[in-house]
Amino acid sequence: MAADAAAPPRAAGGWADAYLAAAPAGDLFADASPAMAPRWRTMLERLSAQAQGDPVTLADHVGRQAIDLGMAFRLTGDEQERAWPLGPVPLLIGADEWAHIERGLAQRADLLERVIADIYSTQSLVTDGNLPASIVTGSAHYWRVMNGAPPPQGHQLHFYAADIGRGPAGEWRVLSDRVRTPVGVGYALENRLALSRATGDLLGAMNTRRLAPFFDELRRGLAADCARSDPRIGLLTPGRFNQSYAEQAHLARYLGLLLVEGEDLIVTDGQLFVRTIQGLKRIDGLWRWMDSRFLDPLAFDSKTRIGVPDLYDACARGGLMVSNWPGAGVIESRAFAAFLPQLARAVLGEELILPNIATWWCGQGKERAYVRDRLDQLVVGSAFDQDVAGLPDAHFTPGSALDGDQRDALLDAMARRPMDYVGQEVVKLSTTPAIVDGRLTPLPFTLRVFVARDALGQWRVMPGAFARLAGHGDIRAALMGRGDMSADMCVIDSQPVPPDTLLGSGGAPAIRRVGGMLPAKAADNLFWLGRYIERTEMTLRLIRAIVGGSIEADIGPSLASPTMARLVGQLALWGAIPGSRGAVGPLCAIALGDAQQSGSVRTLMGRVANIGEGLRDRLASDVWRLVRLPLPRFDGAVTETLLDASSRMIERISALSGLAAENMARTDAWRFHDMGRRMERAINGCRLVSLFGSDGASAADLTVLLDLQDSQISYRTRYLTGPALPPVRDLVALEPHNPRAIAYQAARLAEHIAALPTLRADGMPEEPLRRADALVARLAPLTGDMLTMADIADVENRLLGLSDAIGQRYFLQVRKTETMDLLS
Repeated sequence: MAADAAAPPRAAGGWADAYLAAAPAGDLFADASPAMAPRWRTMLERLSAQAQGDPVTLADHVGRQAIDLGMAFRLTGDEQERAWPLGPVPLLIGADEWAHIERGLAQRADLLERVIADIYSTQSLVTDGNLPASIVTGSAHYWRVMNGAPPPQGHQLHFYAADIGRGPAGEWRVLSDRVRTPVGVGYALENRLALSRATGDLLGAMNTRRLAPFFDELRRGLAADCARSDPRIGLLTPGRFNQSYAEQAHLARYLGLLLVEGEDLIVTDGQLFVRTIQGLKRIDGLWRWMDSRFLDPLAFDSKTRIGVPDLYDACARGGLMVSNWPGAGVIESRAFAAFLPQLARAVLGEELILPNIATWWCGQGKERAYVRDRLDQLVVGSAFDQDVAGLPDAHFTPGSALDGDQRDALLDAMARRPMDYVGQEVVKLSTTPAIVDGRLTPLPFTLRVFVARDALGQWRVMPGAFARLAGHGDIRAALMGRGDMSADMCVIDSQPVPPDTLLGSGGAPAIRRVGGMLPAKAADNLFWLGRYIERTEMTLRLIRAIVGGSIEADIGPSLASPTMARLVGQLALWGAIPGSRGAVGPLCAIALGDAQQSGSVRTLMGRVANIGEGLRDRLASDVWRLVRLPLPRFDGAVTETLLDASSRMIERISALSGLAAENMARTDAWRFHDMGRRMERAINGCRLVSLFGSDGASAADLTVLLDLQDSQISYRTRYLTGPALPPVRDLVALEPHNPRAIAYQAARLAEHIAALPTLRADGMPEEPLRRADALVARLAPLTGDMLTMADIADVENRLLGLSDAIGQRYFLQVRKTETMDLLS
């Protein structure tokens, strides 16, 4: 940033002066306005005081807050999520400077709305010569099928984002326009939440504008274009493997939207419905987070597997609000930027308040010659964001970075297909302080600023942004690259900012005591989350019984003991170990930590985490944090270590159970999660009784059975003698008040199923309830001295049949003919 004679002198001492001493000459806290310098100095000194002068302490504190919020992301090709790289130093912009940006982006959103509407209707901009036809048709995001399919209320855009950068002299430029997916807005919100938690009242004391009113306006704007007054709006996600799925889940939860994937949705008679456990429920609007090509395999790209067949039909009939309207991405091509200045004059009769970075489309002779003659001074990229000949990177390549052969190849390719290329000016960015390797360092930054349409159709700019601090040379990347950091961007007012919440000015909504809809896929995930957690716990109990013995039984460390052989054999049967031969210590280490075994604790917890990712919008952050805690690794671990580790893991599972028991509202979501645990516990109980409670069971077998079923203390308080077969069987299988007993699980399953919604209008029970009630009736008359292994086998088969019936009724796709009378 250019030096300013009015800048205050640099005093000695403190973070502010240390940064200024290291920053480029005249680079004053990334802000061209000298009036902001005191705000920067105050902020840095307060951060320094909070961290006791140690930047690493501050960075670690902010990082922990980001982890607690569940912030994460993926780079292309990543299988596992990465921790969110949030820097602890916010970027400050004054209210006056921000007002200029707001005006420029509102003007730009209005321009893009009108241009998109023209492209898909009269196309007068093309016929009048203001826009070459090949700029439109050459874009992979232009969809001819959308011609003549106007959106409800006529709004092509509800949400718009612009990547902007500031030059060294303080001028702002638009680097790119983004309307296809609003990536970054959730991260901007999470950055603010994490920084606010980590810095206490710092942001409030600095008069930082709040973000909540913007999200309130966004939600109201989406609802205003829906057909019903109290609409049901879904956030359409590509799924949990998407790079920004964590952001999408957080936004859905924050805004009260229904997080849905393509397979959750179905179109019937031109209307969109979500599959729920209550049947099909109408969806009035979608905030889509996937490209248009993936929306409908019948209308756009037939290869997609994540879209909704006939979604285009629902759009074309005018009964569905989609933000942004399919095909809007046509204006994102780099070639389009070359024509926006003249389009502003033609459409708005105005000059752009925020200009683009200078762009030359090589499909025009004069512009092509300009790029060719100044190749070393420009960057060259694909005009339509596709791989093209002569460019090693489809994004942008500096001409000066090409060797002779590469330069000749590029020029030859440009001569053959010039319309595929654009040239742009080299962007020089101002910097902002960031903590890198334990010290304040100036890094170049860009801002992604977000604009939303409110309930009155007016554009509202979020008073903040997603700031990306470039750790590499490609500042034109879509969001985050390897080595990049993010930062909170704060708009600083001259007056205190009144508190605000997502309630907005409309006050509190009407009181409801319902848990909301539960999509069939979410119910499926919750059910199996419970089953995997329960299987993990029982596997851990088996390991603990093997390495630690029991309270009374001395089963010994050798497989020569029949009881020990049965314990190890069960681990092998569940796939936790490759076989039952070998020393018990190494076998248990495998069962606990070998990711190659399908039934090991490590693998099971991985499955819990994978299912949990798909439930991010429904799980509390405490649950997510417990699920993602690292597991211990074992290489020839000693027995005592295995015992301690298995006990600690059981404690973690118990903590998960406690959170579900005490924190989850007793909604249908909780019922399916608890049903999963009850089902798995009951099935495991049957198998354990068969294994350790058969007619020839020894005292050691019965003691281990009581241990595994966590019923030792209950047995001792009732019986003064050692374990005997009939009372042990009764306690672990038939006792209606023992939360580990099979009969207890059956009763709870029947209660849950009876409380779930029914699709029948005749009052008759559905198949799952019939099976659950029959199971309870099968167990009720039995006592421990009557129970046989044939009874246990029959109960296990009934449980497996009940599990299948639950899946058929609640998890599979609901046939239209069964639910037409339930559509609402």
